[in-house]
Amino acid sequence: MAKVIAVVQLKGGAGRSTVATNLAGELSKRGSVILVDADLPQGTAQSWFLLRQEAGRENGLTLSEAHNAEQLRATVTGALGRVDYVVIDGPPRIAGLTRDAVVMADLCLIPLGASISETWATDELEKTLKDAGREKAIDARILWTRFRGWTRAAQDLSAAMAKDFDLLHIGTRLGYRVAYADALSRGLTVCEWHDKAARDEFTQVVDEVLGLLG
Repeated sequence: MAKVIAVVQLKGGAGRSTVATNLAGELSKRGSVILVDADLPQGTAQSWFLLRQEAGRENGLTLSEAHNAEQLRATVTGALGRVDYVVIDGPPRIAGLTRDAVVMADLCLIPLGASISETWATDELEKTLKDAGREKAIDARILWTRFRGWTRAAQDLSAAMAKDFDLLHIGTRLGYRVAYADALSRGLTVCEWHDKAARDEFTQVVDEVLGLLG
Protein backbone atom coordinates (compact mmCIF):
# COMPACT_ATOMS: atom_id res chain seq x y z
CA MET A 1 0.00 0.00 0.00
CA ALA A 2 1.41 3.36 -1.03
CA LYS A 3 2.33 5.91 1.61
CA VAL A 4 0.87 9.33 0.79
CA ILE A 5 2.70 12.53 1.65
CA ALA A 6 0.96 15.87 1.13
CA VAL A 7 3.08 19.02 1.03
CA VAL A 8 0.60 21.77 1.88
CA GLN A 9 0.71 25.50 2.61
CA LEU A 10 -1.90 28.06 1.67
CA LYS A 11 0.66 30.79 1.00
CA GLY A 12 2.62 30.69 -2.23
CA GLY A 13 6.38 31.02 -2.10
CA ALA A 14 6.83 29.03 1.10
CA GLY A 15 8.85 26.30 -0.59
CA ARG A 16 6.05 23.80 -1.16
CA SER A 17 7.10 22.72 -4.66
CA THR A 18 10.76 22.70 -3.66
CA VAL A 19 10.04 20.29 -0.82
CA ALA A 20 7.68 18.13 -2.90
CA THR A 21 10.05 17.73 -5.87
CA ASN A 22 13.09 17.02 -3.75
CA LEU A 23 11.19 14.52 -1.66
CA ALA A 24 9.70 12.76 -4.70
CA GLY A 25 13.07 12.61 -6.44
CA GLU A 26 14.86 11.17 -3.45
CA LEU A 27 12.11 8.68 -2.59
CA SER A 28 12.19 7.44 -6.20
CA LYS A 29 15.67 6.09 -5.45
CA ARG A 30 14.11 3.86 -2.79
CA GLY A 31 10.87 2.85 -4.52
CA SER A 32 8.25 3.83 -7.08
CA VAL A 33 6.75 7.30 -6.71
CA ILE A 34 3.92 9.32 -8.25
CA LEU A 35 4.40 13.07 -7.91
CA VAL A 36 1.00 14.77 -8.09
CA ASP A 37 1.10 18.39 -9.23
CA ALA A 38 -1.99 20.03 -7.73
CA ASP A 39 -0.44 23.49 -7.94
CA LEU A 40 -1.89 24.37 -11.34
CA PRO A 41 -1.60 26.32 -13.55
CA GLN A 42 1.69 27.22 -11.83
CA GLY A 43 2.98 23.71 -12.58
CA THR A 44 6.42 23.95 -10.95
CA ALA A 45 6.50 20.23 -10.18
CA GLN A 46 5.50 19.44 -13.75
CA SER A 47 8.26 21.64 -15.21
CA TRP A 48 10.82 20.08 -12.87
CA PHE A 49 9.71 16.57 -13.83
CA LEU A 50 9.92 17.28 -17.57
CA LEU A 51 13.51 18.49 -17.16
CA ARG A 52 14.28 15.36 -15.19
CA GLN A 53 12.62 13.18 -17.80
CA GLU A 54 14.59 14.80 -20.65
CA ALA A 55 17.79 13.96 -18.80
CA GLY A 56 16.69 10.34 -18.27
CA ARG A 57 16.65 10.73 -14.50
CA GLU A 58 13.03 9.91 -13.74
CA ASN A 59 13.76 6.22 -12.90
CA GLY A 60 10.88 5.12 -10.63
CA LEU A 61 9.18 8.51 -10.72
CA THR A 62 6.05 9.42 -12.66
CA LEU A 63 3.97 12.59 -12.74
CA SER A 64 0.24 13.15 -12.51
CA GLU A 65 -1.79 16.37 -12.55
CA ALA A 66 -4.77 17.24 -10.38
CA HIS A 67 -6.77 20.28 -11.47
CA ASN A 68 -9.50 19.70 -8.89
CA ALA A 69 -10.42 17.58 -5.89
CA GLU A 70 -12.03 14.86 -8.01
CA GLN A 71 -8.87 14.36 -10.06
CA LEU A 72 -6.76 14.37 -6.91
CA ARG A 73 -8.87 11.68 -5.25
CA ALA A 74 -8.89 9.54 -8.41
CA THR A 75 -5.12 9.79 -8.81
CA VAL A 76 -4.34 8.94 -5.21
CA THR A 77 -6.89 6.10 -5.04
CA GLY A 78 -5.59 4.61 -8.28
CA ALA A 79 -2.00 4.80 -7.09
CA LEU A 80 -2.45 3.10 -3.74
CA GLY A 81 -1.86 -0.43 -4.96
CA ARG A 82 0.64 0.41 -7.70
CA VAL A 83 3.44 2.48 -6.18
CA ASP A 84 5.34 2.83 -2.95
CA TYR A 85 4.87 6.57 -2.43
CA VAL A 86 2.58 9.37 -3.55
CA VAL A 87 3.85 12.92 -3.06
CA ILE A 88 1.27 15.68 -3.49
CA ASP A 89 2.44 19.20 -4.32
CA GLY A 90 -0.59 20.99 -2.92
CA PRO A 91 -2.21 24.19 -4.17
CA PRO A 92 -1.99 27.63 -2.57
CA ARG A 93 -5.07 29.45 -1.39
CA ILE A 94 -7.52 26.64 -2.18
CA ALA A 95 -8.51 25.39 1.25
CA GLY A 96 -10.98 22.79 -0.07
CA LEU A 97 -8.47 21.03 -2.29
CA THR A 98 -5.87 21.28 0.45
CA ARG A 99 -8.31 19.63 2.85
CA ASP A 100 -8.77 16.68 0.48
CA ALA A 101 -5.00 16.28 0.18
CA VAL A 102 -4.67 16.32 3.96
CA VAL A 103 -7.39 13.70 4.47
CA MET A 104 -5.79 11.31 1.97
CA ALA A 105 -2.27 11.72 3.35
CA ASP A 106 -0.43 9.53 5.82
CA LEU A 107 1.83 12.50 6.54
CA CYS A 108 1.43 16.22 5.84
CA LEU A 109 4.45 18.48 5.57
CA ILE A 110 3.92 22.21 5.99
CA PRO A 111 6.82 24.23 4.56
CA LEU A 112 7.27 27.42 6.53
CA GLY A 113 9.77 30.15 5.81
CA ALA A 114 10.88 32.41 8.63
CA SER A 115 8.55 35.29 7.78
CA ILE A 116 5.54 36.68 9.60
CA SER A 117 3.32 36.50 6.51
CA GLU A 118 3.85 32.76 6.31
CA THR A 119 2.93 32.29 9.96
CA TRP A 120 -0.33 34.16 9.25
CA ALA A 121 -1.05 31.75 6.37
CA THR A 122 -0.30 28.82 8.66
CA ASP A 123 -2.95 30.07 11.07
CA GLU A 124 -5.53 29.62 8.29
CA LEU A 125 -4.06 26.25 7.34
CA GLU A 126 -4.32 25.05 10.94
CA LYS A 127 -8.07 25.60 10.71
CA THR A 128 -8.15 23.41 7.59
CA LEU A 129 -6.16 20.73 9.42
CA LYS A 130 -8.54 20.79 12.38
CA ASP A 131 -11.52 20.51 10.04
CA ALA A 132 -9.92 17.53 8.29
CA GLY A 133 -9.20 16.04 11.70
CA ARG A 134 -12.90 15.51 12.22
CA GLU A 135 -12.71 12.85 9.50
CA LYS A 136 -9.45 11.11 10.47
CA ALA A 137 -6.36 11.54 12.62
CA ILE A 138 -3.97 13.93 10.88
CA ASP A 139 -0.19 13.74 11.20
CA ALA A 140 0.99 17.22 10.15
CA ARG A 141 4.51 18.58 10.67
CA ILE A 142 6.00 21.99 10.05
CA LEU A 143 9.19 21.93 7.96
CA TRP A 144 11.16 25.15 8.26
CA THR A 145 12.57 26.39 4.96
CA ARG A 146 14.94 29.24 4.14
CA PHE A 147 15.79 29.12 7.82
CA ARG A 148 18.61 31.31 9.16
CA GLY A 149 18.82 30.13 12.73
CA TRP A 150 21.45 32.68 13.75
CA THR A 151 19.06 35.62 13.17
CA ARG A 152 16.89 37.06 15.91
CA ALA A 153 13.85 37.14 13.60
CA ALA A 154 14.06 33.41 12.89
CA GLN A 155 14.53 32.61 16.56
CA ASP A 156 11.56 34.77 17.56
CA LEU A 157 9.29 33.25 14.90
CA SER A 158 10.32 29.74 15.87
CA ALA A 159 9.49 30.46 19.49
CA ALA A 160 6.17 32.08 18.54
CA MET A 161 5.17 29.08 16.42
CA ALA A 162 5.92 26.71 19.29
CA LYS A 163 3.81 28.84 21.64
CA ASP A 164 0.85 29.76 19.44
CA PHE A 165 0.34 26.74 17.17
CA ASP A 166 -0.56 23.19 18.07
CA LEU A 167 1.66 21.67 15.38
CA LEU A 168 4.66 19.37 15.53
CA HIS A 169 7.89 20.06 13.65
CA ILE A 170 10.30 18.09 11.51
CA GLY A 171 13.57 18.14 13.45
CA THR A 172 15.73 19.18 10.49
CA ARG A 173 15.47 22.74 9.19
CA LEU A 174 16.27 23.64 5.59
CA GLY A 175 18.70 26.54 5.32
CA TYR A 176 18.51 29.63 3.15
CA ARG A 177 20.52 28.15 0.26
CA VAL A 178 20.65 28.99 -3.43
CA ALA A 179 21.28 25.28 -4.03
CA TYR A 180 17.54 24.57 -3.83
CA ALA A 181 16.71 26.97 -6.66
CA ASP A 182 19.71 25.84 -8.71
CA ALA A 183 18.76 22.16 -8.43
CA LEU A 184 15.08 22.82 -9.13
CA SER A 185 15.84 24.74 -12.32
CA ARG A 186 17.82 21.76 -13.65
CA GLY A 187 15.37 18.99 -12.81
CA LEU A 188 17.60 17.78 -10.00
CA THR A 189 17.17 17.16 -6.32
CA VAL A 190 19.40 19.14 -4.02
CA CYS A 191 21.03 15.83 -3.05
CA GLU A 192 22.26 15.60 -6.67
CA TRP A 193 23.75 19.10 -6.52
CA HIS A 194 27.21 20.04 -5.28
CA ASP A 195 26.22 21.81 -2.05
CA LYS A 196 27.13 19.33 0.68
CA ALA A 197 25.32 21.19 3.45
CA ALA A 198 22.08 21.22 1.47
CA ARG A 199 22.54 17.59 0.50
CA ASP A 200 23.12 16.52 4.09
CA GLU A 201 20.18 18.42 5.53
CA PHE A 202 17.70 17.16 2.95
CA THR A 203 18.94 13.60 3.39
CA GLN A 204 18.08 14.02 7.07
CA VAL A 205 14.59 15.22 6.14
CA VAL A 206 14.05 12.14 3.96
CA ASP A 207 15.20 9.89 6.79
CA GLU A 208 12.83 11.64 9.21
CA VAL A 209 9.92 11.31 6.79
CA LEU A 210 10.55 7.60 6.30
CA GLY A 211 10.77 7.15 10.05
CA LEU A 212 7.41 8.86 10.54
CA LEU A 213 5.80 6.77 7.81
CA GLY A 214 7.01 3.60 9.52
